[in-house]
Amino acid sequence: MSLGETYVTVQGWVGSDPDFKEIGGQTARATFRMGSTPRQYDRTLGTYVDKPTTWFTVECWRALAQNAFDSVHVGQPVIVTGRLRTHEWTDEAGESRSRVVLEAFSLGHDLTRGTTTFTKTPPRPASASATVGGETASEAAASPGALGIAPSSDPAEATASPFPADEYTAAPIPLSPTTRESEAA
Repeated sequence: MSLGETYVTVQGWVGSDPDFKEIGGQTARATFRMGSTPRQYDRTLGTYVDKPTTWFTVECWRALAQNAFDSVHVGQPVIVTGRLRTHEWTDEAGESRSRVVLEAFSLGHDLTRGTTTFTKTPPRPASASATVGGETASEAAASPGALGIAPSSDPAEATASPFPADEYTAAPIPLSPTTRESEAA
């Protein structure tokens, strides 16, 4: 975070399917339009009325870009947190143009409007050519135990851990206090 930046959280609706591109062949970027329409109570009418819609171009980078491309679709309610940026350019006629872009840090479905299902993105290997026990990282990742999936005699049945193997260690947490007050002091 730096001084002079404008950070916002916007609630609205997706107005276009995300457009996915890889910049320089390696950095993922996804962009989509988002509309936010505030509602205000009108006492004379005795009901809520829509105010003018503000449209944003939302820009996502790297892993967020891939996840947004896979998850977000036209008409879905979303909440986006990010930084406002102004992009300026000169068009073919020589006129100066600008638009405000919301560079997203975080993006999610608005759960006050419905439900969604979360799927954790598997970690990327450090290097595709690195070896792990004689296997390349991509071969090791493809093995059944690499993502925390326990092999089973029945191919249709498998158990999975929410975390990849060896990424996190799980220690049981006691449900009752095990230290005496005299030891804690």
